[in-house]
Amino acid sequence: MIKKLILTFCCTVSLHAWAQITIKNPILQGFYPDPSIERVGDDYYLINSTFAYFPGLPIFHSKDLKNWKLVGHAIERPGQFDFKGHRTSEGLFAPAISYHEGRFYVVCTNVRWGNFVVTAENPAGPWSDPVKLPEVSGIDPSVCFIDGKAYIVYNSEAPDNKPLYDGHRTIRIVDFDYKNLKVTSEPKILVNGGVDLSRKPVWIEGPHLFKRENYYYLSAAEGGTSVNHSQVIFRSDKPTGPFRPWDKNPIMTQRDLDPDRPKPVTSTGHADLFIGPDNNWYAVYLAVRPYEGNHYNTGRETFISPVTWTADGWPVIIPKGEEVKYSYTFKWKEQPLKDTYPLNGNFSYKADFKHPDNSFIFLRDYDPGMFSTGKKGLKINLKPAAIHEKEASAFVGRRLMHMYAGFKTSFDFTPASENEDAGIVLYQSDWNTYYAAKTLKNGRQVIELRKSKRNGSYDILASENLQGGKPLNLWIDFAADKLTFSYSEGKEKTRVLAAGVDARHLSTETAGGFVGVTIGMYGSSNGQPSHNSVTFKTFEYQGNDH
Repeated sequence: MIKKLILTFCCTVSLHAWAQITIKNPILQGFYPDPSIERVGDDYYLINSTFAYFPGLPIFHSKDLKNWKLVGHAIERPGQFDFKGHRTSEGLFAPAISYHEGRFYVVCTNVRWGNFVVTAENPAGPWSDPVKLPEVSGIDPSVCFIDGKAYIVYNSEAPDNKPLYDGHRTIRIVDFDYKNLKVTSEPKILVNGGVDLSRKPVWIEGPHLFKRENYYYLSAAEGGTSVNHSQVIFRSDKPTGPFRPWDKNPIMTQRDLDPDRPKPVTSTGHADLFIGPDNNWYAVYLAVRPYEGNHYNTGRETFISPVTWTADGWPVIIPKGEEVKYSYTFKWKEQPLKDTYPLNGNFSYKADFKHPDNSFIFLRDYDPGMFSTGKKGLKINLKPAAIHEKEASAFVGRRLMHMYAGFKTSFDFTPASENEDAGIVLYQSDWNTYYAAKTLKNGRQVIELRKSKRNGSYDILASENLQGGKPLNLWIDFAADKLTFSYSEGKEKTRVLAAGVDARHLSTETAGGFVGVTIGMYGSSNGQPSHNSVTFKTFEYQGNDH
């Protein structure tokens, strides 16, 4: 990671402890999908998917489920995996975190490499090199410690690899030797297809196995990770089955609600159930906040809801017909964490690159020779790789965390040729970006707003001549489906570069894939060698959705 990045807090956090706590959803805003959570004593650790971003698999710590701190990454070194050549939505899918006898375990899927496990004594790291689990085919593995034994449950192919329909999958289980990190049994099918095979259920995935009283429960997502997403539950007298589904499944979905309802939360699923500070049950899960139809730019986010249990012992996360709530009040004390930055609610954030900040992420890899920090700010050396190429480009970014947000930066850059450019890229996928770039055209410095196209080219939406020789200030305003780009040179008057720009170009609905928008400081020499660089002085962000 960059050793000297800094953040300066522009928000205040109450240090008072109260007998009750109000937690706002999402608890992790922006692109934080596929949550898995583990309680260790009074501490909670949560992990998310990262796909082709580096570092991979962020691990958050909390004591109250409201205030979260990023403490480390399970994939923290370039040598653990190489994501070059991966599309943005390839890489690392759906990790699960577990703890047993002083050691943390993370199992995950690298879609090009297979399923693997890494371990650590401290969630902040260091984490081990990945150990491949070749017997675990498919995706979404989860290690479960039950009755003195360890198991891995996971999504796998249809029986005999002969699907009856598209999306026909199974949930399987194997015994796991957690000391030697080896599978020690043949896989056994626990669920074939889903709750009711006759109705052709699709994409049973994200399984978690846990015990409550005298029953073993298998919780899994069903219906795919978009608007038909749901969470279902099965139960057995034994951890290896046979499992029977609850006749009132699903235990959570929003697919049956009015799509035109105000401020909808959709696509709920991939839940992990756990015991909270008050010894009642809760669930974390992914969901999205669309601004129009199924368009959303913030990606799949992490939400929380209480779990209720029926009289005959079945869990319910969101009762049928009810909406996800944007806030819940619980009866335990708030416990803010020190030296962290906000991850939910409305907040402002400013980095001036003088002290450590582990919130910045990179595309596919981290090249320490590409970056340096000092009194002037963050210096990024231009790389030949362009943003649409499946390489490690000169990109340092942070997640877009609000539907309504403002961003500002100031940077120094003097392009030496027309193939050099630098500025801010709003990145959703290899082909879905907006790029406010400073470059040369006909020997004169200009600022351009570029909209990417599928073939690696782009449309220029706006272009203005610059005087040069002064820092370029850039503002981006996010307002649901519209974007405004503004700029100024030095202390001169701010000018609008482009207004009413279609933000749906950055939505998952348009781009496909599984990620959300990141705001990246970026520079490229576009296939040509270069010794040039760009220096960013600030990275300022303010979000206001609630």
